[in-house]
Amino acid sequence: MAKTVLAPELVPEIIAATPEYLVINKPAGLAAHAGGNLTEPTLADWLIANYKKIKDVGDDPIRPGLVHRLDKEVSGLMVIAKTQASFDNLKNQFKEREINKEYVALVHGRVTKDFGAINFPITRSQEGYKMAALPSGSEDLLSRRHPKGRDQGNITSWLKSRAALTEFEVLKRFVNYTLLKISLKTGRTHQIRVHFFAYGYPLVGDNLYCTKKTELKNKKLNLGRVFLVADHLSFRDLKGVTQDFRIGLPKELQAALPRN
Repeated sequence: MAKTVLAPELVPEIIAATPEYLVINKPAGLAAHAGGNLTEPTLADWLIANYKKIKDVGDDPIRPGLVHRLDKEVSGLMVIAKTQASFDNLKNQFKEREINKEYVALVHGRVTKDFGAINFPITRSQEGYKMAALPSGSEDLLSRRHPKGRDQGNITSWLKSRAALTEFEVLKRFVNYTLLKISLKTGRTHQIRVHFFAYGYPLVGDNLYCTKKTELKNKKLNLGRVFLVADHLSFRDLKGVTQDFRIGLPKELQAALPRN
């Protein structure tokens, strides 16, 4: 099989490699797997090209070895199963919410709470290609700033919605931005991005879940990605030993941090 050719900046960094799993640092700009109208090489293509046996691992041929994913515009730590036993082990830990995943994000605006939780259910948006969070109205008044974040969900949307929980802690406040540590307790599509949009603090660089104002700010910043990185990941291997991995902010995100 010919090697999948990725641009140098899109080649994943291998953080750890064992017979049962890989831990990588996925760069922003690399999609996890095929879908929609995507035509460029993906992480799944790169995995099959470099680890041939991985094509038979998992429960979906287009996602070999993948037990979780990161959005294309997001970077950070991912664990990939190299054997079916490892896949089943990791998948079960995700199902039972036993895997620890933490992120660092920069959001527009000054988050007033030092720490908190967002528990808005998430459903498919009426626009089809994105998700929508559904605040009840009593959960957090801040969501009323951006009623579009509720997507005017009707009763059908509520019935189809899935519970989602995102916890956060303020790391640093700037004049117009806040740096956050985020922990996921559930794993819904675009969960962090849609939750903070509905909460009233869209992520810097996110032009899918944004207001007109933050979209203009993103254009000026010209970051070229979402300011979100999965910087901490821990799980148990097949022997039951906890494996813990941490990385720092990518250089482009360090450079984009406000100076005030």
